[in-house]
Amino acid sequence: MTVFTEETRERARVIIARYPADRSRSALLPLLHLVQSEEGYVSPAGVEFCAEVLGLNKAQVGAVATFYTMYKRKPTGDYLVSVCTNTMCNVLGGQEVYDTLAEHLGVGHDETTADGKVTLEHAECLAACDYGPVMTVNYDFFDNVDPQGALGVVEELRAGGRPMPTRGARLCTLKEMAVQLAGFADERDGAVGDGGPGEPTLRGLRLAEQHGISVPGFDPNTPIRSKAEADKAAAEAKARAEAAKPTPAAEPVKPEAATGSTAPDVKAPDDKSPQVRTAETRQPDASTAVADAPGTKVPTDTTAPAPRDAQAAESAGAAANPPAGDGKPAGDEAGAQQRNLKEAEAGAGANGAGPAVASETGVQK
Repeated sequence: MTVFTEETRERARVIIARYPADRSRSALLPLLHLVQSEEGYVSPAGVEFCAEVLGLNKAQVGAVATFYTMYKRKPTGDYLVSVCTNTMCNVLGGQEVYDTLAEHLGVGHDETTADGKVTLEHAECLAACDYGPVMTVNYDFFDNVDPQGALGVVEELRAGGRPMPTRGARLCTLKEMAVQLAGFADERDGAVGDGGPGEPTLRGLRLAEQHGISVPGFDPNTPIRSKAEADKAAAEAKARAEAAKPTPAAEPVKPEAATGSTAPDVKAPDDKSPQVRTAETRQPDASTAVADAPGTKVPTDTTAPAPRDAQAAESAGAAANPPAGDGKPAGDEAGAQQRNLKEAEAGAGANGAGPAVASETGVQK
């Protein structure tokens, strides 16, 4: 079982301290990168370590570690070479690059060379279609690669060199990259001073400069405000918006104040369902006021029938409609069925059919 160094444990404490006390489990992703930086993969001991420092069980940690492909579950080489074989890169030759490397190195997908230097994998998409076909080494890009160029990169890696990526900082080992993914800076001198953006990435900027397109009011020399300054500016903008709001109009005069009536307000017809509105307003006469007239009472329904009347009506209905029996559907008569059966049997006998046949024919009839 791996015993993690005190440096790793101290870094784990630093990572956990970045999150609120009641949200420490959010530190699981960087912690998995941290244990991978020491062992080169997330081992059972790494899963147990993460569970221990976060107060989780190993099943919870393992579920996350097996979900993301960046967490390796078996020892991985110093350099993870990923070749994109998805649609765009495949059309441009990505599969040929992968096949050439696999044959040259003698390994397949997610396998490591005997010297422990290179692990090869095919990737579904590396999000660089405008540079295809692309290959990454420990997630740094090599753009527009061809089979021979990819072989040159791999051979330089196996010889101990570190070829310069097309874009980004200089190469580092997978363990060193895992430290950065855990949230710690690359401490190598000038590690992030190399590289630069690719021309396809800058194409939009070039077109904007060529045609004089810019964001309205944009001043590249404007300094970035601090949080306190930004909060103050937001508060001032909110105060100006509140001051610019129109004064609310006076409240409308209530109907009772205008007419002197104390009758409750009745909703206008448009607020009611069509059925209720029709029932309340049809055929008004002198004795039945229109329901929506101000100062009038809404008509009410007549007195409900007594319980005994309802019971009598229910009994009368049940007597007039007897329930169906268990042997036949309601409405069928046994006499008619027997008559039809005898006629069928007699007809079958006249044609020379035996009793069994006649019986079956009668039943089917």
